[in-house]
Amino acid sequence: MSADVHVTLNAVTRVYPAHSGHGEVHALGPIDFSLRRGEFVGVVGPSGCGKSTLLETVAGLALPSTGTVTFEGRPVDNQVPEGVGVVFQEDATFPWLTVRDNVAFGLQRAGIDGAEIARRVDEAIAFMGLNAFRRAYPSQLSGGMRQRVCIARTLVLRPRLILLDEPFGALDQQTRLLMGEELLRLWRETGATVMLITHALDEAAMLSDRVAVMSSRPGRFIAVLETHWPRERDSRIVAEPGFGLFTSRLWELIRDESKKALGIT
Repeated sequence: MSADVHVTLNAVTRVYPAHSGHGEVHALGPIDFSLRRGEFVGVVGPSGCGKSTLLETVAGLALPSTGTVTFEGRPVDNQVPEGVGVVFQEDATFPWLTVRDNVAFGLQRAGIDGAEIARRVDEAIAFMGLNAFRRAYPSQLSGGMRQRVCIARTLVLRPRLILLDEPFGALDQQTRLLMGEELLRLWRETGATVMLITHALDEAAMLSDRVAVMSSRPGRFIAVLETHWPRERDSRIVAEPGFGLFTSRLWELIRDESKKALGIT
């Protein structure tokens, strides 16, 4: 395997068996794809096309029906590999814990030394701009701040691969842009490989080095587009002429697939 290849999907499919009188559902694939080490990949597609199923399969939260997933050259089995962090759209903070204790939770469960936990937690909280709220509880935070807590809780585990499933889906557009800038800063400074699942074409276009476009179910990759943005990018890139052209190209690819998904002729 090339040193530049971090994750490989080889002929991956996901089929849900028949249940309660309904036939089996071919949700995903076949998909062949590789994520390069240190790149940011966005995945877009119509509703119900298998985007979240794809992420769960890469994360080891679900086994493929056929095909294989490898991370750093090793097969991904039915568990999240060491070195992989996952952030979901849903608020996953623990309401009974402070920001600090939320961020420390995974390290404590892993039995990390107390001094090392304190150092990593302080670093992650500062990195995510949460110093003033370290003793606050989730109910005292905005939705965007709670999501930053979830990202910090993943960051302290030092993942080499970060998988994000609509992490900003519940936020308003302005907050999404600013959170996107924070995510880009996190990506640059950690050197992690990132895969982002999103419905927002502009979000995928702004954040990604490459955007993979999925078909209607069963989800396959019908195109993978390079953005050619500089690594030192931020939300100001949305004002560039090329940004609108790129986003329009994504919609051109997805439009017919979305109509198929909705049963529109």
